[in-house]
Amino acid sequence: MKKYSVPKNFQSSVGYNTFDNYQSLREKAKQDSNSYWESVAKRIDWFDKWTTVNNSDYSKAHIEWFSNGKLNASYNCIDRHIENGLGEKIALIWQSNDPTISKNVSYNDLLEKVSLFANGLKRAGIKKGDRVCIYMQMIPEAIVAMLACARIGAVHSVVFGAFSSDALKNRINDSECKLLITQDNGVRGLKFDIPMKENADKIADDCPSLKTVVMVERSGNEMFMKEGRDITWNQFIDGCSSKCPAEVMDAEDPLFILYTSGSTGKPKGVMHTTGGYLVYTSHTHELVFDYHQDDVYWCTADIGWITGHSYIVYGPLSNAVTQVIFEGVPNYPDFGRFWQIVEQHKVNVFYTAPTALRALMKEGDDWVTKYDLSSLKVLGTVGEPIKSPEWHWYFNVIGNEQCPIVDTWWQTETGGILMSPIPGCVPTKPGSATLPLPGIIPAILDEEGNEITERNTTGYLVMIQSWPGQMRTVYGDHQRFIDTYFSQAPGNYFTGDGAYIDEDGYFWITGRVDDVLNVSGHRIGTAEVEGAIGAASGVAEAAVIGYSHEIKGEGIYAFVTLMTGVEASAEIEQDILSTVTKIIGPHAKPSVIQFCSGLPKTRSGKIMRRILKKIAQNETDDLGDTSTLADPSVIDSLLEK
Repeated sequence: MKKYSVPKNFQSSVGYNTFDNYQSLREKAKQDSNSYWESVAKRIDWFDKWTTVNNSDYSKAHIEWFSNGKLNASYNCIDRHIENGLGEKIALIWQSNDPTISKNVSYNDLLEKVSLFANGLKRAGIKKGDRVCIYMQMIPEAIVAMLACARIGAVHSVVFGAFSSDALKNRINDSECKLLITQDNGVRGLKFDIPMKENADKIADDCPSLKTVVMVERSGNEMFMKEGRDITWNQFIDGCSSKCPAEVMDAEDPLFILYTSGSTGKPKGVMHTTGGYLVYTSHTHELVFDYHQDDVYWCTADIGWITGHSYIVYGPLSNAVTQVIFEGVPNYPDFGRFWQIVEQHKVNVFYTAPTALRALMKEGDDWVTKYDLSSLKVLGTVGEPIKSPEWHWYFNVIGNEQCPIVDTWWQTETGGILMSPIPGCVPTKPGSATLPLPGIIPAILDEEGNEITERNTTGYLVMIQSWPGQMRTVYGDHQRFIDTYFSQAPGNYFTGDGAYIDEDGYFWITGRVDDVLNVSGHRIGTAEVEGAIGAASGVAEAAVIGYSHEIKGEGIYAFVTLMTGVEASAEIEQDILSTVTKIIGPHAKPSVIQFCSGLPKTRSGKIMRRILKKIAQNETDDLGDTSTLADPSVIDSLLEK
């Protein structure tokens, strides 16, 4: 695999311009981890300094950083910048779905908006430690709501705006949220009436903990408002003070819960705390994106995912960033939308998903070349490894061979980026996450838990020591935290991903080793989708697997067995798609549904998914050992279709 040097004209803003210099930093962090993280932690403002840097113990699944340190995330993202004379600096450039509408929010504006809403929360009875659900699209109020929660010590739980009402209900109930913040309708592309408030209304009565629903009037459409429960955003803050002191939080106080799919049906409430998470996201945002104070930064993610939390809200804003936040989609009003925004706002750092790049690359270069992209200096990708075709298109066409590409690997659970090239000093290879960041110590293990030292040999990717941004627990279920991340390779954090190390010491991520799919960068549990399909009328059983998809990276292929007497039809197929959309959301719909008379099972009843995988990938010449199948004739019927 060809290695690409750092583009000749690129000069790092953060001072890492030679590989040796960067390797020296990594070595120092490895030799004395505590000293390294102590120096990094000084980048944010603390009310009281910590007594111990790292008090983590993997043998007990206990993660703790900056013990007894006191701080506030909202203060670090707003107030301290104003105190340093940056009050009039633009924090957010909100780009509407409508190309003609954008709005700037300065740090002074942001503080006022956050303080007003924080006081509204307090007036509504929300206290430190209470959970608040945020179910919104990409509008400024969503970020204001997150920072207002952080300001008073409430724990926010953001639910992706495309999730169904059932998914919203399950997340509200799991963390017993007292208050929900939503909007009348979402607006994305040609969809001007995404039913946000309507979805909330469907489930609000089934959420015993929920007392208040706050609604932003985004579209202006008239909505049902239940007396005593529902209130508009403007009414909620009416009469509130625009001054709200930041609550003093312990480093280990919860900051947020974010649900991510697991290999069992129930999503996991990943819990992150305040001190270590803020230190880590702030540090990695500057290091990986080579962020300079004059840069305009744009991460195209949604706040419903961890990328939005870490690299739209907490990391960038703690670094006094000026950033674009985008309500729309990359193909509206046409396939040049991303590049039109880059030109309009003179974006310097651009961070997006390979899924989006594949979809745009497919439409040809003419959508790109009509725009001036000369402001770009760093290009990033997130969600899945970027494959060679889109990597080269990104590098050559979007970056004009002048911009380093940072292919970042990390997870909801890690809080921030763990592996990535550093723009000024690490040569890149298309598809490789290259090297772990300073202070991150991974290993590749075999099935017996022994470290694999041979190059280019795939195994299980683990981390052998903690880092500040690591999740602390699964909310309300610490045993699940232990079982999921610390039981497979005791003494290590198990990432759930496979990987190998090449001859240059570069890491290559091969994908999930459990039953979690990665569709367009979104993690979706197979059991979750199978359960949703099973809820459709006439379905007896379903098995879903991932297959290589040209646009999504991984698509969902569903094998569905129907009840006796029920015939496969377009109506049944449509009902399955509708049911999955209702229970999970449209992003979890199967791309392919194959109806079958039965599934390949062992005599003990276990579905042989590797056979389904080969069928879905059309790799049927060698299905491997099928001797343990209870009914080998099932294979023939599957292959016929």
